[in-house]
Amino acid sequence: MLEGIHWLGHASVRIDDEVVIYIDPWKVGEGKPADLILVTHAHHDHLSPEDIARLSTPETVIVCPASCVEEVSGDVRVISAGESLQIGAVLIEAVPSYNVDKPNHPKEAGNVGYVIQVGGCRIYHAGDTDLIPEMTGIQCDVAFLPAGGTYTMDADEAAQALTRIEAKVAVPIHWGDIVGSEEDAQRFKRQAPEGVQVTILEAE
Repeated sequence: MLEGIHWLGHASVRIDDEVVIYIDPWKVGEGKPADLILVTHAHHDHLSPEDIARLSTPETVIVCPASCVEEVSGDVRVISAGESLQIGAVLIEAVPSYNVDKPNHPKEAGNVGYVIQVGGCRIYHAGDTDLIPEMTGIQCDVAFLPAGGTYTMDADEAAQALTRIEAKVAVPIHWGDIVGSEEDAQRFKRQAPEGVQVTILEAE
């Protein structure tokens, strides 16, 4: 299920399939050229113009909410929660992503998470979010959920999210840099509901 899926640290993910997709590349360094780059919101550890420029080619498509547009250039497609885009063989759906009990990511900011359908697999990247009602019924094969707390869900809330999301495999992110520790990732794994495989990836 995780073949071709790479955690690059913090909230950065790369998917190698028919195309190369990055989500929130930050501190990536030299990497495979991107066909698609998806950005969840405008905070510096998710929107890195330097990483985006380094990974981009003239054919790269960048998908982001309106708050990020001024920081990126090239073939940029703006998306809002509830909207979807078909780019080649990849279907991209934007879903809400926000805090409910902290001020860092207000709902009105328009931040998003993504459900990506590529190569017969549905991958959910939640972005910087708390446990929110809109997670209910999201169907995916793989779910990337923040578990570090402080600015996002903590490990306990991320485990609760798995009772709402229909996922086969879950991977904790948003730990190991800035906030969150391996213990947070392990706690998420221990508390995950039966039937969901939690895999803690090593940052690449």
